Amino acid sequence: ICQHRLVTEKFGIEKIALVTGWSMGAQQTFHWGAIFPDMVERILPWCGSARTSHHNYVFLEGVKAALTADDAWMGGWYEKPPLKGLRAMGRVYAGWAVSQAFYREEVYLKIGYSSLEDYLVAFWEGRRLDQDANDLLAMLWSWQNADISANPKYNGDFEKALNAIKARAIVMPCKTDLYFPPEDSEYEVKHMPNAELRPMQSIWGHLAGGPGFNPQDTRFLDGAIRELLAT
Repeated sequence: ICQHRLVTEKFGIEKIALVTGWSMGAQQTFHWGAIFPDMVERILPWCGSARTSHHNYVFLEGVKAALTADDAWMGGWYEKPPLKGLRAMGRVYAGWAVSQAFYREEVYLKIGYSSLEDYLVAFWEGRRLDQDANDLLAMLWSWQNADISANPKYNGDFEKALNAIKARAIVMPCKTDLYFPPEDSEYEVKHMPNAELRPMQSIWGHLAGGPGFNPQDTRFLDGAIRELLAT
């Protein structure tokens, strides 16, 4: 709602040609399409869902447990960053964010890491150590509670919310995403009136199409965006 006020009241925008986003950005993309169906002309969410599944929710409970098990956590009133918890959180993510094939083919060696441990420490632990623990928990809460129907407009009717999306849509899950599997996207697209399901055939899992991760996935994504904008 705040974003809508910004683009309408501050910038005077009445129509949006395309809303797109990855992961939680994809969740926001679905929200834009459902909450403002007459404003949004196209959407392209990738590696995300219109509603967080129970399996995804449980995965995030594990991430939260790893973070808050650190003695330095102190119930959120920490005096210094809970570094052990942040490192543990990163390692939990590492087993879910990319696919089994990613590890089997040792892709981490091809992108500059000297070993599996180097990848876990430098990439996954390192990404968390410069983030605030409470900020991360707030992000996880938003992720767990994402649902385009959880509002007075739709009152929990998920199919009604999906059916209300008028925008031309290309929904792009990754076939190996363990957070947001293609089966969830198939269900969503089935209830959207003007949507196409176009899975990304990548072993990068949830990181497929993520900013700067894999050029091949990025090219596939960019092609879909150009195609959608041309319609």
